[in-house]
Amino acid sequence: MTEKREYTGDYDDKTLYIPGPTEVRDDVLEAMCEPMFGHRMDRMTDLYTTIVEDTKTFLDTDNDVVILTASGTEFWEASTLNLVDENILVPTCGSFSERHANVAERLGKDVDRLEYDWGEAVKPGDIRDALESSDKHYDVVATVMNESSTGVRNPIEEIGDVVADYPDTYFVVDAVSALGGDYVDIDEHGIDVIFASTQKAFAMPPGLAVCVVSDDAYDRELEKDEASWYGGFQRSLDYYDRKGQTHSTPAIPVMLAYRKQMKHMLDEGHRARDQRHREMAEYTREWAYEHFDVFPEEGYESQTVSCIENTQNLDVAAVIEEVSAEYDMVFSNGYGSTLGGETFRIGHMGEHTVESIEALTDAIEDVAGL
Repeated sequence: MTEKREYTGDYDDKTLYIPGPTEVRDDVLEAMCEPMFGHRMDRMTDLYTTIVEDTKTFLDTDNDVVILTASGTEFWEASTLNLVDENILVPTCGSFSERHANVAERLGKDVDRLEYDWGEAVKPGDIRDALESSDKHYDVVATVMNESSTGVRNPIEEIGDVVADYPDTYFVVDAVSALGGDYVDIDEHGIDVIFASTQKAFAMPPGLAVCVVSDDAYDRELEKDEASWYGGFQRSLDYYDRKGQTHSTPAIPVMLAYRKQMKHMLDEGHRARDQRHREMAEYTREWAYEHFDVFPEEGYESQTVSCIENTQNLDVAAVIEEVSAEYDMVFSNGYGSTLGGETFRIGHMGEHTVESIEALTDAIEDVAGL
């Protein structure tokens, strides 16, 4: 049985280079300290409409936006309940895409997996072949954009173009660890639902999930007899249209932080933010090739999380511990028992820069004697 470990707050500050949560600006953290107010007051309408409309502007989408107190996991469930009657096609290429399939199975849906080895990327042609050859009608194709367990960035734009040829099949994208740090034209590529968590590339505290919903996905839910209650598109969007608020009690302090951070993101701009993340990813890969190797299939490397193959047989856990102790920096081991020790991961997302990533790689070189 787990024993209580009292939280004291007396811990060393560590700079986070993990796949999330990531570093948060001081003024964003301070924004959470405003006096409390009611979630049905006009002040809440001012706050919530601001963050919703600013998010639309930042993402350059005409689709609707839902921001709920939740993790991105909520929209695994909600999109499945809202859009799937029976059949869903889930390409799996790592832990989180596999988990998406598991969620759909637990919700009683008929799940077909299109399986790839870990480290490989989903191929649009395989999606087309699966849709054309199956004797089933798939209500949804659900794909992870950024498989943070393996460092793979799937070509969701091209996949979306394929799914668009099947108008009765909806395209759902888990962009939890990418959106906000990797540009995607949501409307252009027919993405019906795409969702993220704020503690990743948005560089905010954990606690909010962001979901972009197409008109077609909204209309699809209206046709169904069953849908998610908490994450229902109709329930969320209709309440927003009527009241400019959330239908259930939100985490107001985190939304205050969101408002502050979204202003920073708008000032930087989506394209510039994408370029900064691209430069961090390129630097990290060049460093990895110099000392190790990269784990993902070439040409499909993540822009926010690098998964590096431990070709030098380092004791990764020991290096992580020593870098933390000596430099107050934290990066991640490989994912779970599958890749733990065989790889390690560096999160270069949010407010990091090439210079801050270089500080980490210098620390790793020092500790590992590279």
